[in-house]
Amino acid sequence: MHPTVESTRPAAVAGLFYPGAPDALSRDVDDALAQARHASPSAPKALIVPHAGYVYSGQVAARAYGRLVSRGSAIRRVVIVGPCHRVAVRGLAAPTAHAFSTPLGAVSVDTAALDELALLPQVVRSDAAHAREHSIEVQLPFLQRVLGEFSIVPLVVGDATPDEVAQVLDALWGGPETLVVISSDLSHFHDYESARKRDAGTVRSILRFDAAIDHEQACGATPIAGLLSLAKRKGLAPELVDFCNSGDTAGDKQRVVGYAAFAFAETARDATAVDEDEARGSELLRLARAAIDEALGGPVLPAALPDWLDAPGASFVTLRQEDRLRGCVGSLRPQRPLREDVIANARAAALADPRFLPLEREYLPETRIEVSLLETPEPIEFSDRESLLRQIVPGEDGLIVTAGSARATFLPQVWEVLPDPATFIDELMRKSGMPRDTPLRACRFERYRVRKWAEP
Repeated sequence: MHPTVESTRPAAVAGLFYPGAPDALSRDVDDALAQARHASPSAPKALIVPHAGYVYSGQVAARAYGRLVSRGSAIRRVVIVGPCHRVAVRGLAAPTAHAFSTPLGAVSVDTAALDELALLPQVVRSDAAHAREHSIEVQLPFLQRVLGEFSIVPLVVGDATPDEVAQVLDALWGGPETLVVISSDLSHFHDYESARKRDAGTVRSILRFDAAIDHEQACGATPIAGLLSLAKRKGLAPELVDFCNSGDTAGDKQRVVGYAAFAFAETARDATAVDEDEARGSELLRLARAAIDEALGGPVLPAALPDWLDAPGASFVTLRQEDRLRGCVGSLRPQRPLREDVIANARAAALADPRFLPLEREYLPETRIEVSLLETPEPIEFSDRESLLRQIVPGEDGLIVTAGSARATFLPQVWEVLPDPATFIDELMRKSGMPRDTPLRACRFERYRVRKWAEP
């Protein structure tokens, strides 16, 4: 049954936030999707996507929706939850309309799902809350171009708690036929550098499932927090897809709005894989401690070690005392068997880090050891400082900078003390010893991820 004109919520921001002509809108969306990278290790179950005008945040949104190409035909329903910008609402507001219209056509509303949600006290009906609201509408043209036939469950959030949002999302979660989209921008109207720093902190919070974000950090803070709570319980893994602000796209740098897109995939590992990973981490930590102990006059290292340590590997061994760094030495690329790499780096961290005196054996018991295994570094292609900053994932990426004979790296753990991406890069270049006026174009940047294990 097709919805009637009377039961359709008409487009409210066509011609304002995005082109009002169908041909121009299709062309703009398709061009943005074509530029987005569609490759993804796993199809997302949920997305966080910005909702500004397409000239400002359209490319960020496209990179999120490009992740759906591999599973578009499987999605039959999209739950879209955004903040209510114009009308005060208690709880989550659902429309009475049977469809939402855009210049690309009408999208049916899953009215049966909304009828079931009516049993929850935090869900109300309010057409006024949806009439001029853009946070739901701007997502639809992208979905119309990526998916086949689908319906939507549109909800705007007013005065509600994250738990109330999580309860609604859980009721709608479904299986692979259902996609969840949280519509939100980040901070509003700060200068460019302040916004970058503030938004980088918000990105880190989301990647760590930290739901304690407020509406100064994201206009959709409540629906984001609700998703984070539920996604963590369901074993989803978050990934930052893109991150910028209006100063990077089509606005000035005096008063910018921040944008980020995230994908949440169902990638929880089975118990056997988790146990194996923990066992390997424990073996690496024991090996590092035994290597240091032997070097300080303790027992000789055991001759029999697991075969997987014979494979080439690159490791970093970090030593801490009372949460203060006590030594850190490592390898950036696999050049020897992992067992040899860990042994050598552990001993060097204890005895040959030039920043510290050699560790004495009496202090080894109070020294906490951390071992990181590095993935293969990948070069970052960038045209200027801003494009470099946009490609770095705070809290996740380790960085290497090289300029001539100067080279330095920061492990991802360094984000804990240098959370601002711009400062992270500046301090990394300073660490390398290169002159302060070294231009970025003279530098090669590479990024990598790590798996790490630490003693309690």
